[in-house]
Amino acid sequence: MNRLDIEYNTERSHIRFPEYGRSIQEMIIHAKNIENPGLRQKTVESIVGLMIQLGPSGNKNMDDYREKLWNHVFEIADYELDATPPPGIIIRRVEERAKAAPLGYPASATRYRHYGNSIQALIKKAIEMPEGSKKEGFVEVIASYMKLAYKTWNKEHYVSDDIVKEDLENLSDGQLALHEGHDSLDKLAAGAGKHDKDRIRSNSNNQRNRKQRPGGGNNGNQRNNRNSNSSNQRNNGGNFRKRKK
Repeated sequence: MNRLDIEYNTERSHIRFPEYGRSIQEMIIHAKNIENPGLRQKTVESIVGLMIQLGPSGNKNMDDYREKLWNHVFEIADYELDATPPPGIIIRRVEERAKAAPLGYPASATRYRHYGNSIQALIKKAIEMPEGSKKEGFVEVIASYMKLAYKTWNKEHYVSDDIVKEDLENLSDGQLALHEGHDSLDKLAAGAGKHDKDRIRSNSNNQRNRKQRPGGGNNGNQRNNRNSNSSNQRNNGGNFRKRKK
């Protein structure tokens, strides 16, 4: 039985940077072994230019993008590459590069994450407000938004107002509660959506009225130009008849 000699990726060397592909890595290893210094330098510069073309177009305008590529080239070559980077580009080993500190999650986001972190700031602001109708209305807005967020992440289950009320009291540590006789939270959310639609419809009507206004916009300018051209033609015709006589 004939046996095919197939080279699998699992048998090949590890790819340092998969975003460049194995071909770029093999080119760099080949350039490292070129004995002619001028040819080696030109080959490395060509490889960096190819890496720029293969990269995302948005990164090409970044100031440190070219420096990043040159550092990756030297890292792929195990820093055994005898080539000179362009002026201003510094080659740093991995252990010499500055590392950004990890960003931790805010502590407030650990409770009821389906509502989001913004609801925590709204509740904090509502707690600091003085008692009155304005605070009661603001608490209603918060509760209606909480129910809308809850329904977004729990479309398969029914969400009642009682669940939102209980969560609101827990998030505020018992300092906020909906007043007696408030409207349904679904009705409040629907009213807010209707208000947005009415505002959009009003803006559209205003723009349509401005376009249809007599003498306004491009239509008015075209009418004025036609009237001016007709007047000039009549005047020119009258002058021609006078000269002919």
